[in-house]
Amino acid sequence: MDELDPQLLVEEHYHALYRFAFSLSRAESEAWDLTQQTFYLWAKKGHQLRDLSKVKTWLFTTLYHEFLAGRRKKERFVDEEINEEHHAAPDLSPDAVNELDCAVVQEALHQVKEQYRAPLALFYLQSNSYKEIAEILGVPIGTVMSRISRGKADLRKLLVKSEESVVLRKNLPGGQKS
Repeated sequence: MDELDPQLLVEEHYHALYRFAFSLSRAESEAWDLTQQTFYLWAKKGHQLRDLSKVKTWLFTTLYHEFLAGRRKKERFVDEEINEEHHAAPDLSPDAVNELDCAVVQEALHQVKEQYRAPLALFYLQSNSYKEIAEILGVPIGTVMSRISRGKADLRKLLVKSEESVVLRKNLPGGQKS
C-alpha cells in the first residue's frame, strides 16, 4: 500500500474528525473548517508520512494542532461583536427530544476545561487508546490518563449540577412539570 485513495480516506475519517473538532470548538462552522483544513493539509503534506498505518493519528494530531493555532490567533485578535437578530427557538421533533440527553452531556463536555476536553473526546467519542491519544496530543501517556480521570470527575460534577438544576426548576411554583 504505497498511497491512500483520498476519497476513501475522507469516507473513513471525516465523521470522526468532525465530531472531534466539534467537541473542541463547540461550533459547527468552526468544526467544519477544522475538518476541511485537516484534509487540505493531508492533500498538501500527507505524502511525507512514511508509515501509512498512522494516517488516523496524523489526521487527529493535525486537527488538534490547527485548533490550538486558531485559539492562539483568537487570543491575539479580538473580534468585535456584531449586533445579531434574535431568532425564535425552533420547534422540536420527537427525534430531537430523544437527543436532549445527548445534548446535555455534550454541553457539559463543552464546560470541562479545555485540557481535559480533548482527551475525553478522543477516548469516549472517538474510541482512541491512551497511546493514540498521547501521540495525537503530543503528551506522555500518564498525562493522558490523568487528564481523562480529572476530566471525568469534572464532567460528573457538571452533570450532577445540571440534573439538580432541572429538578429544582421543576419543583418551583410555575415550573415545568413532566
